[in-house]
Amino acid sequence: MSGPRRTRIGDLQLEILKILWRSETATVAEVHAELGAGRLAYTTVATMLRKMEDRGLVGHREEARRFIYQAAVQADDVTRTAANDLLDRLFEGSLANAVRHLLHTRDVSPEELDRLEQLIQERRQRPA
Repeated sequence: MSGPRRTRIGDLQLEILKILWRSETATVAEVHAELGAGRLAYTTVATMLRKMEDRGLVGHREEARRFIYQAAVQADDVTRTAANDLLDRLFEGSLANAVRHLLHTRDVSPEELDRLEQLIQERRQRPA
């Protein structure tokens, strides 16, 4: 999202954005097929894309009477917004509390712990 917009993305919207990020552009039919055509009605996908366009999440161009959609937001921006929202809402903004919670509630391999330690060391070495 250009600028840190605090727009929440629903599960279906995120699935659609992932399709558009992978393929760069797609028609309603292509998005519908990628989602699993039997799972949702074609009109549901078309309506969702229109709503997402109204919110500035996707854009479209017209080619041969077909709408070709593309993501209007970057994956990193959506990830950052969702992660910050989760951190703020569940952990009162505390990264340490979030990490503590995850370390106590999830199985973490020794390799993943090593990777976390490496990331912390990299962050310590980077100027603030």
